[in-house]
Amino acid sequence: MAANPPIELVVITPERKVLETPVEQVVLPAQDGEVGILRGRAPLMCELGIGQLRYTRDRQTWRLFVEGGFAQVLQDHVTVLTTQAIPAEAITEETVRAAEEAMQRYKGYDAETRTARDRARRRWSVLRRLRVGP
Repeated sequence: MAANPPIELVVITPERKVLETPVEQVVLPAQDGEVGILRGRAPLMCELGIGQLRYTRDRQTWRLFVEGGFAQVLQDHVTVLTTQAIPAEAITEETVRAAEEAMQRYKGYDAETRTARDRARRRWSVLRRLRVGP
């Protein structure tokens, strides 16, 4: 690990604490684009979109699927509160298939249905890209 003390990353869902680990850097999927976090980052509070959270620990990059929520950066502590967080290695073909089926259930063209369908499409797309293995 780097000579400097690490950043502390905590990821929490309503069900449990998914992750608590020292990291070298974090990339958050903010609602309006990715935000990179290094030691000494100014305080930040942002809304998260559906996407992949990446972090580096021991010079290896790890990835998590996150579905919205909020992130706070304060004094080299990054706290992520999200609806769902799935490590990339835990995403199975079944997970991706279920997301695709959920996306296809949205029929109609009213604003609410289109918004829900777009959100489901984004979820499926990110899960498909994060899927690890055969």
